[in-house]
Amino acid sequence: MARPIPLAPPVITATLPSISCILCAPRFLLSDESAKHTISPPVDSGLEQKKVKRNVSNATNTAFQLPEPGLIPPLEPEFRPAVLANRAFRAAVIDVGGVPLVLGLERGDGSVSRYETQVFPESDDQAAANFPYVERILKFLLWQRGAWRVHVGGPKSIADFLKKTYSPKGDRAFDYEFMGDKVYEKPFTIESCPPDDVPAECDATQPLGRHLEGCRIGFDLGASDRKVSAVIDGEAVFSEEVVWEPRKNTDPEYHYHEIKKALEMAASKLPRVDAIGGSSAGVLVNNRVMVASLFRGIPADRYDAVRGIFMRIREEMGVPLEIVNDGEVTALAGSMSLEDNPVLGIALGSSEAGGYVTPEGNITGWLNELAFAPIAYHADAPVDEWSGDCGTGALYLSQQCPFRLANKAGINLPEGVTDAEKLKHIQAALEEGHAGAEAIWTTMGYALGYALAHYADFYTLKHVLVLGRCTSGRGGDLLVKHAREVLAKEFPNLAKTIEVQLPDEQARRVGQSIAAASLPAL
Repeated sequence: MARPIPLAPPVITATLPSISCILCAPRFLLSDESAKHTISPPVDSGLEQKKVKRNVSNATNTAFQLPEPGLIPPLEPEFRPAVLANRAFRAAVIDVGGVPLVLGLERGDGSVSRYETQVFPESDDQAAANFPYVERILKFLLWQRGAWRVHVGGPKSIADFLKKTYSPKGDRAFDYEFMGDKVYEKPFTIESCPPDDVPAECDATQPLGRHLEGCRIGFDLGASDRKVSAVIDGEAVFSEEVVWEPRKNTDPEYHYHEIKKALEMAASKLPRVDAIGGSSAGVLVNNRVMVASLFRGIPADRYDAVRGIFMRIREEMGVPLEIVNDGEVTALAGSMSLEDNPVLGIALGSSEAGGYVTPEGNITGWLNELAFAPIAYHADAPVDEWSGDCGTGALYLSQQCPFRLANKAGINLPEGVTDAEKLKHIQAALEEGHAGAEAIWTTMGYALGYALAHYADFYTLKHVLVLGRCTSGRGGDLLVKHAREVLAKEFPNLAKTIEVQLPDEQARRVGQSIAAASLPAL
């Protein structure tokens, strides 16, 4: 479980508005040194970004501090890392003497994760700062670990606030529906209780993959391309990468035929097919696609065809087939190549994929959907188009970041082309020494460094493997260089214990599909 790590008090503060002013938590976590601050009022759309002025000197609510980072992303100087804000909050709580808060996250199989911290007593003048702190922590935990029921052991005002926020009409209605009906198929629930009544931790782990014998097919489905490999006794004899656009297609038969085409191509390169393993963005349970951005274009009344698409293919192919979240396979690939654990795998592709292999070499039952976990709290943090939330991982650690920063960097994106081609256009500028393109990857690298320090409050970290489309060419080296720079300057103790690294170029592009091939046991 995560423990608070106090840091020196920061120098920049921001004013927390009343609960009625909260729409998107990062929008009120402002850290400007001027007297005027910008916040967003409640609006109907999660993507609305209208602004009003608020005078700090006249505000009655307590400050929630947003420290300025020691290394400022060149194309987003307003960036305020979640990790610094959270640690500043904990340091302030320690100064006054906090009260315990325990969050228990219960998943569909009955497993429970716990997160323990401290908050201001309800009687303290700074108690209003509890709300943004705990809401952002819960948001992170939901997408890291998952839950349909959350036990809030601590001040009742916090539980009441979370119940209102995570509700059908609350600011986190997307998360309420996603975690409840879509993932765990139960109504999402938040319950208040004393800290001692939060259920004990019960996190099950299990081995994943590492089966290399025989003739296998491995595939990886991304939002911009699909990869497939034919593997014989752990050695790839064929690999192919094909651009596709699954999110824009509304017919599930498109997805089925594209996936089947890839598998048949790989099968033609093998004397026989013994097993098939795959990875895909999204939440998958027992080979069923519960929710995935790849299939966001599919109408609700046709989603059952998507939910069972891999079981249909398994029956037609007549061999064992296993598919898991792409982040899990990223971590598995790292664990297999390093022959060491624990490993956090982060794939910077069309979105951000995360996966984790425990110190024992197993996987957890967690979601590890870091694309939607917040890593930035500043007022003008970018907004995720799907969830409507702000400052989430995918906006910094995927191709979405180069796309949104291209104009600032002086790069004109081509029109009428795929996202994969847009990224290649920006990467070509990087290879040619374009200063703006280098500033994009510097911005991403700094964001990665602060994100890793934030992740270290939720994971036991030793190896961090960074891969995906955004790491090709010079981009990967810049990302790792600047992430290490952040750790060395701001978090020297973490820099001593965390190794941030890239796979080689071949493994970056197809290593995930090869590792996926090892998933089924024969």
